[in-house]
Amino acid sequence: MRMNRAIPLAVAAAVSIVSAQPARTSKTLDIYVVDVEGGNATLFVAPSGESVLIDTGNAGPAAVRDADRIAAAAKDAGITRIDTLITTHWHGDHYGSMAELAAHLPIRRFIDHGPNVQPAAGPDEFLQKTYPGLYASASHSVAKPGDTVPISGVAWKIVNAGGKTISAPLPGAGRPNPYCAGFKPHTVNPVSGQPVGNTEDEQSVGSHITFGNFRAVHLGDFTWNKEFELMCPNNPIGTVDVLLGVHHGVDTSSSEVLVHALRPRVVIMNNGTRKGGPPDVMKILHSSPGLEDLWQIHFSQLSGQEYTVPGMFIANLLDAPSPSMPVAPIAPPQPGPGAPPAPVHDGPAYWIKVSALTDGSFTVTNGRNGFSKTYRARVEQGTN
Repeated sequence: MRMNRAIPLAVAAAVSIVSAQPARTSKTLDIYVVDVEGGNATLFVAPSGESVLIDTGNAGPAAVRDADRIAAAAKDAGITRIDTLITTHWHGDHYGSMAELAAHLPIRRFIDHGPNVQPAAGPDEFLQKTYPGLYASASHSVAKPGDTVPISGVAWKIVNAGGKTISAPLPGAGRPNPYCAGFKPHTVNPVSGQPVGNTEDEQSVGSHITFGNFRAVHLGDFTWNKEFELMCPNNPIGTVDVLLGVHHGVDTSSSEVLVHALRPRVVIMNNGTRKGGPPDVMKILHSSPGLEDLWQIHFSQLSGQEYTVPGMFIANLLDAPSPSMPVAPIAPPQPGPGAPPAPVHDGPAYWIKVSALTDGSFTVTNGRNGFSKTYRARVEQGTN
């Protein structure tokens, strides 16, 4: 922790430097889904050069690695600072490299859901000793549903935060959600087997992003039961073009009341090799009405051949792939200190990039192989 005490001083010096973002010639809203090994870091850069980063990847030994990967995406986008950092919740795979990143890039505005509700040594120490120093020379606010985030040319609305959801529908939304009738709540966490409770996941800050006719959603790690609270009985969001994150593809989220009601054309899953992508989740995603493609940050061994997507839609593979890929998904290892480590991925990390135009069309590119696909604007754009 000795490094953390020094970082806020560096951040204060960096933030005190008055500098404008370099002018961009791009007309697109660019979204980088960065590989932080099953965590989350998603960077949005508007044509103005203004930026919003959702989360900063993993804590611990991986923090320097993940900060470097986020900084590489920022460099590719041509930006030299982060205008707004939204931390969805206080789990180590979401706030982890914040201090290390702030030493790379000044951060002007910090947004979160408020205090940690799931006591743990890592986040509690970070919030007490490190976080206040990071935003001391910037601005800091606690998100509430209905808040907006300033970014030129982009309408950014907070739709869930602190365990609460928006009370009024977004423009053009609000129709009855037909998937609510068949919803079955979780009484225990499907991953841990523990009773469902007031964890940090439920506190996630979720965002709806509009760029002309293009719409995207990132809900952090909002849970299955909370998705029902957000989306039922009426759908307050409408339809979207891109659904981001989906809680790493784990089966504590991604219910039909959310995914099928949003009707995303593209889903981008921020999964890990053995984190996310089990059959139950993949069935819901693949059967979503209107879905054209599922893109993944990692190949998931939990999917097997049965439920995986073609390799051209997967950004990162294993360093030492198996000579053959089993048809059946592997069983996820039991959580806890005795769980076997995930297969090694120490090689280059690749992002998935979305470039959206105001007419609602967008292109998705796999950084590993250069494969890209352009999605034309919906003819019925604006209907929900």
